[in-house]
Amino acid sequence: MTYKWNFILGSQSPRRKELLEKLGISFRQESQDIDEIYPEEMVPQQVPIYLAELKSKAFESLQKNDLLITSDTVVIFQNEILGKPSNKKEAQETLTKLSNQWHEVVTGVCLRTNEKKVSFADTTRVKFKELSQEEIDYYIDNFHPFDKAGSYGIQDWFGVTCVDRIEGCYFNVMGLPVRLIYKELGRF
Repeated sequence: MTYKWNFILGSQSPRRKELLEKLGISFRQESQDIDEIYPEEMVPQQVPIYLAELKSKAFESLQKNDLLITSDTVVIFQNEILGKPSNKKEAQETLTKLSNQWHEVVTGVCLRTNEKKVSFADTTRVKFKELSQEEIDYYIDNFHPFDKAGSYGIQDWFGVTCVDRIEGCYFNVMGLPVRLIYKELGRF
């Protein structure tokens, strides 16, 4: 595919970089520091779109042919957002809570040029098998999932061994719904 845009991935995430590369487009990575704060009363499924747009706003000026891609991913269990764990205990608590349960992974995306902005989200349902304490501790000790929403990465050991079922886009769980991005880019 040929595009007229100079793409900017507004993220330093290696997973998002890897996924965007799969679309076969050239882009550069930049990021802005923002406080990922959202209104407490906001419906959890709307939070990732809100945060993706907040990240987009942090890029104050774009050049004429720039197209900025920002995103945010949240894990939702029983209508509660499970953030990134700050320590081993929090990661253990999260993974124990998700053991043998379904949860949602929602990624919000904002595509923006100087003339147009489009925001959307994709939702994937994930179910873990029954997790043993030994598996949880092994994963945390060896893979250090402290930068991951919900305390896990589907693309690593945990996804291979502990994910029982998935309904929806696998890549969305990794952090970027590339099929939907591809579709939306075709409309710009």
